[in-house]
Formats: sequence, C-alpha cells, structure tokens
Amino acid sequence: MNNTIASIKKYFSFVKFSHTVFALPFALIGFSLAVASSDHDFSLRLLLLIILCMIFARNAAMGFNRFADRKFDALNKRTASREIPAGKISVRSAGVFVIINAILFVITTAFINKLTLFLSPVALLVILGYSLTKRITALCHFILGLGLSLAPIGAYLSVTGRFDLLPVIYSFIVITWVSGFDIIYSLQDDEFDKDNKLYSIPSFVGRTNAIIISAIVHFITFILVITAGIYGNSGYLFWIGATIFSTLLLYQHIIIKPSDISRVNLAFATTNGIASITFAAFVISDLFI
Repeated sequence: MNNTIASIKKYFSFVKFSHTVFALPFALIGFSLAVASSDHDFSLRLLLLIILCMIFARNAAMGFNRFADRKFDALNKRTASREIPAGKISVRSAGVFVIINAILFVITTAFINKLTLFLSPVALLVILGYSLTKRITALCHFILGLGLSLAPIGAYLSVTGRFDLLPVIYSFIVITWVSGFDIIYSLQDDEFDKDNKLYSIPSFVGRTNAIIISAIVHFITFILVITAGIYGNSGYLFWIGATIFSTLLLYQHIIIKPSDISRVNLAFATTNGIASITFAAFVISDLFI
C-alpha cells in the first residue's frame, strides 16, 4: 500500500499535477458557457468526462515534455533532480505513461461526441508537439499557450458540438496569458538555452526585452478579458473577477526584474494559479447568479 502511494506521488510530481490549475478552470468556464447559453442541461457525466480529458491530455503532454527533454534536464542544475534524470522514473516507464494517457484521452473523447473524437488527434499533435518547438523557434511559448487554450473551446464543443465566438475569445485569453507567464518562467534558463542551442524569447532577445514582451502579451490578455466581458454582456461578478485577474497579471510584472528573478516561482505558479481559479469562480458565478 505504501509503495503504491509512493508511486502515485512520484508520477504526480513527474507531471506537476498541481499545475492543472492553469487550464482546468478555463475548461470549466467553457463548460459553463455552453450550459448557460444553450439548450443543453447540466450533465455531471459530461463534466466528469471533460475533467478526465483534461487530466489525460495534460499527463500525456507533460510526460512527453519530460521524456523529450530528459538529456537537457540532466545537464541543467535547475532540472537535474527531475524524475527521469534522477533515476526515479525510467525512460521506458515514462514512455509507457505517455502512451497510456494519450490513448485514454482519445477513448474518453469518444464518449463525449463524434466531433471531439475527430479532433482529439489534432489536440494531441499540438500539446505533444510543443515539447519539440524549443529546438526550432523562440515562439515556443505561444505553442504552449495554444495547447492550453484548447481547454475552454474543447469543453464548449463537448457540450454543444459547435464553435462560438465567446469561448474562442476565452481561448485567446489563455494563449496570451500562458505565453506571457511562460516567458517569465523561462528567464531562469536563458543562459542554459543559449549554451545548448535551445530557443526561447529570453535567450533570443535578453531578459529586459523578454520582460517587456511578456508585459505586452499580458496587456493583450487584459484587452481580451475586457472584450469577453463586453461581448458576453457580463454582470458585476465577472468584472470583479476580471479586476482581480488583471491585478495579479500586473503583480507578477512588478515582482520580476531583469536583475532579480528570485521570485519567478511566486510569479509563475502561485500568482497564476490563484488568478486562474479566482477568475473562473467569478465568471461561472456571474453566468448562473
């Protein structure tokens, strides 16, 4: 029993399961938009299937990222303690983990509707392909954002089986929000990326310019949040959530400076996790109250 628990904890750490808080709240927004604005009633079964899709897809994506980057992780002091380079999880086990989660993701989409099943290979291509983009382009941050942006539109499609503008706006919010904070996160490895011929915005344009680019991208996020509120004819609860979310975006730029990135983890994980959960709570409450 203790060995089983230890193994589960090991794989939770392997995929940074706690970081599910970035995309899952936006999937719940997409689901709620569909239920609130269509003829479809709330379905607990469908909601659970969407959550399972999110978990399986993210497990596959993060597992593949760790699998693909294992040699670089072993060379980088910051990442050398990760499960594969540290020998806690074998390369074979990591590969099997990725394949199982990818298969479970596709199978789960089949229980939702034909459209989600048809689009599932495309989603996998995007979320798995991100891990290789750092080898070819400094725009890799935006590919990561694109992968996570599938959450709100994917959840909406799961309920309605059709595309609509409002969930697409929320997907663009996720693209810019995630891309912006991933640029901040990658400040930690700017020198390592240069030395190992890996691409990122900080390694390409330097820390100062990277922080400026991140701020510009997050300003676009702010504009998109305003757009979503206006287009969705939102009430006061939405605007409270939008204010908190935008303030937290600003906060992470206040605490990060080119000469001092010691609070990157506070900006990346804690601040954005709180921002995502809080924003989703207020948006969903506004839809139903």
